[in-house]
Amino acid sequence: MGNANRMKTNARAGSGQFDGDFLSMHFAPLKAVWWLGVAVVIGLAAGCATQPKAERVDYFFPPPPDAPRLQYLTSFNSEKELRGGEEKTLMNYITGSKPAEKILSKPYGAAVGDKKIYICDTELGAVVVADLATKHFGVIDAQGEGALRMPLNVTVDSDGACYVADAGREQVVVFDKNGHYLSTIGKQDELKPRDVAVNGNRIYIADLQKHRVCVFDKATHNMLFAIPRSEDQTNQARALFTPTNLGLDSKGNVYVSDTGAFRVQVFDSEGKFLSSVGEMGDGPGQFARVKGIALDRENRLYAADAMSQVVQIFNNEGRPLTWFGEPGNDRLQNLPAKVVVDYDDVEAFERYASPKFKLEHLVFVINQIGPHKVSVYGFGHMK
Repeated sequence: MGNANRMKTNARAGSGQFDGDFLSMHFAPLKAVWWLGVAVVIGLAAGCATQPKAERVDYFFPPPPDAPRLQYLTSFNSEKELRGGEEKTLMNYITGSKPAEKILSKPYGAAVGDKKIYICDTELGAVVVADLATKHFGVIDAQGEGALRMPLNVTVDSDGACYVADAGREQVVVFDKNGHYLSTIGKQDELKPRDVAVNGNRIYIADLQKHRVCVFDKATHNMLFAIPRSEDQTNQARALFTPTNLGLDSKGNVYVSDTGAFRVQVFDSEGKFLSSVGEMGDGPGQFARVKGIALDRENRLYAADAMSQVVQIFNNEGRPLTWFGEPGNDRLQNLPAKVVVDYDDVEAFERYASPKFKLEHLVFVINQIGPHKVSVYGFGHMK
């Protein structure tokens, strides 16, 4: 479609920038084995010494001459890539063996918590847990009552509980912090959950079947009310048509991706309609197929568009600030489905940042296809 290029052109039209208020953005024997190990280390070191050092290339957004606010850091599709490359151990060298590869297949939703990234993989029918401390993959793949079929989205509560919106079961499945099955929310054939969010004592579930967000009590799992409220359900400007993804800001406001209506609807915590963000189109502030959304601490909205293959950022009043990623570059987005903001794990990816760029928080983008399923960006500023 050339949407990213058009977005880039439109962004520079008129005043020349997205928005002037975005900070400064214009956006054998043991001895023999031991000696063999020494030889391996020396050989590897010698090999590294003879290879010229690759020139560093950094990708920033927005592109020059605007001041950069995001840097592409790295991507990973597997446990090996999460570690930064294949592990070279002495035993692997001697035996020629390789550890079994743990890879993502078709991820969709994701969440972060306790130094881990939880990734819903619809093809594997499981939640893959990427541990940023150990650099290993685990999996939530319960059997019996807690078996997952098609996990779409996930959220992690402050106590480590994991809530999974499962389109195959048509329920939200709840696990404890160790991945043990706890309970389900919703009755089959009465709910089509596409995303789930937790705030305090409430659970919010995007229900595609009845075009609403169901609000449940966290302790009892009883439904409290639905969003939008009854008086807004027949108002096309305030109603929901295809609610697919959820986000919560610092005030407890609920953001809903209304994919078929090409917008993000904003409600307060009690379901009162507040505003709409976006409209149909492929320019700045417009959506073709809006999917995953997230809010940062400044209540900036990040919205992934699977059609234009970019993530747009809006300020807390819904005005477009900038975008990042474009099709045609396999380092960046490729059918993005989810975006996640993370303040707690900057240190785990700091080594990828330019020495001239100060990271403030991370932005993960989940891509459904392509060689790099999880793209990692750093939001920040030049030092």
